[in-house]
Amino acid sequence: MTVTDIDDRGQIPVLRAGIMCKCPRCGVGKLFGGFLTVAERCAVCDLDFTNVDSGDGPAVFVIMALGFLVTAGALIVEVAYQPPYWLHFVIWFPAILIGGLALLRPSKAMLIAVQFKHQAKQHSARD
Repeated sequence: MTVTDIDDRGQIPVLRAGIMCKCPRCGVGKLFGGFLTVAERCAVCDLDFTNVDSGDGPAVFVIMALGFLVTAGALIVEVAYQPPYWLHFVIWFPAILIGGLALLRPSKAMLIAVQFKHQAKQHSARD
């Protein structure tokens, strides 16, 4: 990471933090401890991740975007080539599975980076 990668608030760009799945403050430490499990804190800058909550937002976004792309692709293939249904399954099931798994982690990291950038806080019923 170079000095030009850090914005005027001392943060790395949200898109870069999301794609690289790195800490939204330093851009070096790992954001995830498991595949989708957020680490407790950044090993480099010691940023606390315990209150980070992306909710269902990343999953819903990935489902909607991937559903649109796969449906459009399946319709185009059906109209152009009219393959048997089993071939649609062979083509689109792996596309959905691989695409969903590939997009979910960066989407979650991007939403966490956006929350960090805008200093989002949890609200309780008393707020």
